[in-house]
Amino acid sequence: MARLNPNEILRQVEAEGFERVWKRSAELLPKPSGRRERRIGRGESHPLYDLIQRLRELFLEMGFTEVSNPIIIDENEVYKQYGPEAPIILDRCYYLATLPRPDIGLSKAKRREIEKLGVKLTDKRVTAIRRTLRSYKRGEIEPDDLIEALSKALGIPDTTAMLIVSRVFPEFASLRPEPTTQTLRSHMTTPWFLTLQALQYKVDLPLRLFSIGVRFRREQREDPTHLRVHHSASCVVMDEEVDVEEGEEITRNLLEPLGFERFRFVRKDVTSKYYAPGMEYEGYIYHPTMDRWIEVVNYGLYSPIALARYGIEYPVLNVGVGVERVALALYREDDVRRLVYPQFYAELTLSDEEIARMVRIEVEPETPEGSMIKRRIIEEAIRNADKVGPCELLVYDGEVMGRKVRVYLYERDEGAKLIGAAAMNKIYIYKGNVLGIPEDGMEDLELVREARRRGVQTGIRFIDGVASLAARRIEEAVRSGKRRINVRVRIAKRPRDVNIEIGEVARRYITSRKGRIEVSGPVFMGVRAEIESLNPRS
Repeated sequence: MARLNPNEILRQVEAEGFERVWKRSAELLPKPSGRRERRIGRGESHPLYDLIQRLRELFLEMGFTEVSNPIIIDENEVYKQYGPEAPIILDRCYYLATLPRPDIGLSKAKRREIEKLGVKLTDKRVTAIRRTLRSYKRGEIEPDDLIEALSKALGIPDTTAMLIVSRVFPEFASLRPEPTTQTLRSHMTTPWFLTLQALQYKVDLPLRLFSIGVRFRREQREDPTHLRVHHSASCVVMDEEVDVEEGEEITRNLLEPLGFERFRFVRKDVTSKYYAPGMEYEGYIYHPTMDRWIEVVNYGLYSPIALARYGIEYPVLNVGVGVERVALALYREDDVRRLVYPQFYAELTLSDEEIARMVRIEVEPETPEGSMIKRRIIEEAIRNADKVGPCELLVYDGEVMGRKVRVYLYERDEGAKLIGAAAMNKIYIYKGNVLGIPEDGMEDLELVREARRRGVQTGIRFIDGVASLAARRIEEAVRSGKRRINVRVRIAKRPRDVNIEIGEVARRYITSRKGRIEVSGPVFMGVRAEIESLNPRS
């Protein structure tokens, strides 16, 4: 199987420079050997998003309407909602910054540098460069379109335009971000005020809305219970009269269908300034694996002062559930990093069933005739397994892609059986080991006995792999115009010797745990084919 060679590619970049290697980088990609059949079943969903989907369904069943709330929020909104508490809240926010569009001149020195790159500058080209840079400065050309715009303006390759920008105009490399007053939302509360302000005269009361989305917190570090980016399942109820106790009811209706039964609800002693005094509550669920209560919900009635600053005339109840916190308890996990980012934090573990699914026949026949040849090789080999050599059996006499093909099983050695003792070995997976073992015998080995009793069968025998390989080679011989083909497998020492592939993930997993891959033994199968034109005159 062809692969990229990262170390060699980076060595070339170091020696020759990015642009030169990039120009020919398409040649470094492995060339497809043909249309590869991919056995793709249903994919696997992420448990966090499974939970989010279930929460969405529950909100809808409870009569809430889904909305999409803004993610980018001006700091002024935080001041309007939190009042004097705002600076403390903003300390937890991520501010957004942007790169300024530079004023770039075209001095004589820069013109000389451009001409050194092989671009002859005429008055028309100088004007085109200046016009392009001015358009970029005014925002008429997007940053990712600048190279293309410069390339078209000068009539030069994009790689040359890239060199001009990187070597002649250092202003781009020296740019530094400039802060704005825009922030990434750290609380779903913040955009709710904007949404309620926009909808209060457009929708009849009661207004019941929900939104599930990310929020960003400037945590000092990420640990088993803190992520800088996490999800909030948040809802609001706006009506002429709203009771704060409805927050507990909503929480129970949302979490009880997920299987949670034990709750605690506590009024906070210190109320956030966007809530009315004494009208903020926290809710806890019991985490069975961690054996402790964890906070998962916050709810309360918005402060009349905050509502007034948006011209909102009705009381509002807000309930916000931390999705990752709920997921920790739901999935019996104690590290939110491992739950959300298993690719980075979870140690790879594979069951025997999972390893078995990664063991496959590497090369298979591609035509119906090839599949027939494979089947006949297996059938005749099994039927005549004890036939003693020298011997030869015709197993197929027919057409393959318009050519006459005769396929023979053979054994040339005197006194040897048609197939070796290991040809019928089956591949089992047991305790992370890949074992090719016979149907019976070897009872003195405990590993073999246990693999037969408790291991996972892949359904693959050595003979299946060899027959598949022979059938595929015959197909290839027919396509290439060959007259004869011979496939002979003697003693297998590794899976590939009998055309069996163990997926890279499984192989690395097994070897990292010092597991065993024992697919070996005396196979001694010989298959040959005679190929001729269907029409003897052609």
